[in-house]
Amino acid sequence: MRDRLILLPGWGLGISPLEPLAAALQGLDEHLRVEIEPLPELQSCDLEEWLDELDSNLPQDAWLGGWSLGGMLASELAARRGEHCCGVLTLASNPSFVAHAQWPNAMAGETFDAFLAGCAADPRLTLKRFSLLCAQGAADPRGLARLLLGGAPHTPAPVLMAGLELLAQMDTRQALQAFRGPQLHVFAGLDGLVPAEAASDLLTLLPDVEIGLIEQASHAFLLEDPHGVAGAIQAFLHECADD
Repeated sequence: MRDRLILLPGWGLGISPLEPLAAALQGLDEHLRVEIEPLPELQSCDLEEWLDELDSNLPQDAWLGGWSLGGMLASELAARRGEHCCGVLTLASNPSFVAHAQWPNAMAGETFDAFLAGCAADPRLTLKRFSLLCAQGAADPRGLARLLLGGAPHTPAPVLMAGLELLAQMDTRQALQAFRGPQLHVFAGLDGLVPAEAASDLLTLLPDVEIGLIEQASHAFLLEDPHGVAGAIQAFLHECADD
């Protein structure tokens, strides 16, 4: 199963942002099976319930990866599976999405609370605002935001809220430290949701893993340059295969 990679999407925008990356990866390596797994549609923000759902749906002994919230969930599932996970890769995933005393380079709590209140009042408007933040720092932010929003599924409001509440409470530092397999974490220099400084914080926490920073890129860098990101992932997978 070392030739199987499962990718999990971020909050609210569905699987379409990952499709160009999956296609680019398949184009680089015909032996690699890349699958995108939608996030669970749960109305609970209990992390264990989300992991139970993913664990029962996803094949064992595969690589686990994801974008933003998807990367955080992939990290937690990798730690739970241990030797039954080939390795983990995250794209624009902060170990803690919301800032706290031990992890300051993240979204301010009051900003997130405003986001949560906005989602409760008007989920569609909040998704629009979220897509603009994802595209902030891109070469064509408005075009990218339209692309992100255009592919977003019509997720029920309670499911969107549960996902946001889950995002607020997650902290994957312990999971990443516990997981002994190979890891690749890629950040963006102009990310409007995950401060670029989180990359160096993570390197301090995990000095032995691969951490990359794409300087001139937005939170949605996987959609800005799917071929470049695919190349970095493929190089990482090949390096691990040679070890």
